[in-house]
Amino acid sequence: MRKRSLARDARLQLDLRQAYQLLRARFGHQHWWPGETPFEVCVGAILTQNTSWSNVERAIRNLKARGVLEPRKLFALPESELAELLRPAGYFNVKARRLRSFLRALVEEYDASLKRLFAGETEAVREQLLAISGIGPETADSMLLYAGGHHRFVIDAYTKRIFHRHGWGELEADYHQLQRVCEAALNEKPANQRLDYWQDYHAQLVMAGKHFCRNRNPLCAACPLGPLLPAYSGRNLR
Repeated sequence: MRKRSLARDARLQLDLRQAYQLLRARFGHQHWWPGETPFEVCVGAILTQNTSWSNVERAIRNLKARGVLEPRKLFALPESELAELLRPAGYFNVKARRLRSFLRALVEEYDASLKRLFAGETEAVREQLLAISGIGPETADSMLLYAGGHHRFVIDAYTKRIFHRHGWGELEADYHQLQRVCEAALNEKPANQRLDYWQDYHAQLVMAGKHFCRNRNPLCAACPLGPLLPAYSGRNLR
C-alpha cells in the first residue's frame, strides 16, 4: 500500500510539472497578475469574485479616471459613490462593502501600507486577510502570491475542473487539499524562482480553462494538456 501511494505521488508530481511545460510552450509566459501596482492587484482580487476580468478592468478604469485608486482616497469615498464606480464588476453593492472592509483594515490597522500588511510569516498574514469580511481563501491567496510576494498557490474553479478531469484530484477535494497537492508537487525550484513559477502556473491554468477545459463541450483534442488525459469518454467529462 505504501509503495503504491509513493508511486502515485511520484506520477502526480511528474504530471503536474509536465503540465506546466506543455502550457508554457503553448501560451508563453503570462506575466500575471494584470495589475500595474500591488494595490491594484488587491482591488482586482476582490472585484473579480463572480465576474469576468473584462468587467473588473472596466471598474478599475472608473477608479483610475476618478483618480482614487489609492488606499486613503478610495476609503474616503462614500460607499454609495464607490458602488456606482464598481457597477461594471457586477454585485457592485456587495463588492463596495467588501472593498471597504479591506480598505478599513489597510488604512486603520496598517497605515495604508501594503508592505506592513504583508510583513511576516505567510500563514500569519493569510489569517489576517481571512479575518477581513468578504475575503475568502482564493482572494487572500491571490493577494499573497501576486501582491505580497508570498509563496502560496492559488486554486480556482479552472484548477478544480482541470485536476478532476485529469485524475489529479477528487471531485470532492476541497480548496486546501488541492493547494497542498500543488505546493508539494511544484517545489522543485529554489525560492527565488518559485514565486514566478507559481504565479505563472496559475495563469497558465486559467488560460487552459478559458480556452479548452470548458465547463461544457471541452476541447480536449486541441488542449495542450490533452496528452496527459487518462482514457475518457467525452460524455462523462464533468
